[in-house]
Amino acid sequence: MGTPPLFLIDDIPESADELTLTGDEAHHGASVLRLKPGEQVLLGDGSGTVAQGSVTSVRSGRDATVVVDVQRRWVEDEPSLRLTVVQALAKGDRGELAVEQATEVGADAVIPWRAARCVARWDDGPRGAKALGRWRAAARAATKQARRPRLLEVTEPVSTDELLRRAASASLTVVLDGDADRAFPDLPWPDEGEVLFVVGPEGGITPQEHEALLSAGAVDARLGPYVLRTSTAGAVAVAAAALVTRRWA
Repeated sequence: MGTPPLFLIDDIPESADELTLTGDEAHHGASVLRLKPGEQVLLGDGSGTVAQGSVTSVRSGRDATVVVDVQRRWVEDEPSLRLTVVQALAKGDRGELAVEQATEVGADAVIPWRAARCVARWDDGPRGAKALGRWRAAARAATKQARRPRLLEVTEPVSTDELLRRAASASLTVVLDGDADRAFPDLPWPDEGEVLFVVGPEGGITPQEHEALLSAGAVDARLGPYVLRTSTAGAVAVAAAALVTRRWA
């Protein structure tokens, strides 16, 4: 028997004995998953609070609802060490794939980066907002698929100057570089704070960007012997860090 499906709702009151899904979440439960009374589901607020309960009634159609009898409730604490992927804008659907994979392996946030060699370009108008919306939709769907208590945060896109300020304040900033001398397990892993993993675009990080990041306190490291796609590197870095820091222990 698998883990019950997770639905995201705005709020889970501490004293709630019954919760009702409406809108898209109810439609998904009623018409896509075809939930039946008696089935177990998980309800999360995306901020760490989760409730598990049994479906008591289902109404499909235009005004779909799913009513759940709450049986238990818990809160997952925030991790002491936050793992964040700085993801250069990628062409096609590779950006959404990078977000999806980072979500599934447990990244806490993804920062879209307007790197110099990015083929994809996000403006500050409707087209950029639409692209950011796709990344956030991918994070939401992957959060539900992975049964994560916390929704992965996808921030507003940053310039290189903004990234340098963020890197200077992080506990550790790692530029992923296949030619680096330092191996991933040998990094000076902190016990708390934030680790940034900087993933370049398809054309790579420019020498100027690389040097600026190192001057801001970043270090470079290689993940392994093989060349990874920009859509894969961030997720691999988070998974490796989760093992090295015993986050997955």
